[in-house]
Amino acid sequence: MLENQQTAPLFTAVNQSNQTVNLADFLGQKNVVLYFYPKDDTPGCTIEANDFTKLASEFLAHDTVVIGVSKDSCESHQAFIDKFGLTLDLLADTTGELCEKYGVWREREKNGEKIMAILRSTFLINKAGKLENVMYGVTHDGHADDVLSQIQRLA
Repeated sequence: MLENQQTAPLFTAVNQSNQTVNLADFLGQKNVVLYFYPKDDTPGCTIEANDFTKLASEFLAHDTVVIGVSKDSCESHQAFIDKFGLTLDLLADTTGELCEKYGVWREREKNGEKIMAILRSTFLINKAGKLENVMYGVTHDGHADDVLSQIQRLA
């Protein structure tokens, strides 16, 4: 598991538009909120994405980009964005490499059966590329507001 003040693992992944997004592109310029969620267009994930979208201008005002990650495809991400008018980049981690780097691919029990799934988690990465806050196992309710408050304290 990652810990606060560690260097954030670098990544390169494609977004909903099949464009490459690199963490290195933001270093020295922007803070990054990297949040992992289980699946596009599911109730909790939709609430979380809509909440981050509602606060997008406030995040930008604090030199911060918000990026979501799931194992869904670029096409699934684009449909999710179109359906709800989301203004976030959503990375398609179809191989699970990014989930593994950040330690969010976990075994969990569902209906008495053990399965592997993304543990809803958020990482606040400062402009220097350090993990300001590592949050494993978050809940979607009020999460975007909480993350914004943490970003505001970074300034």
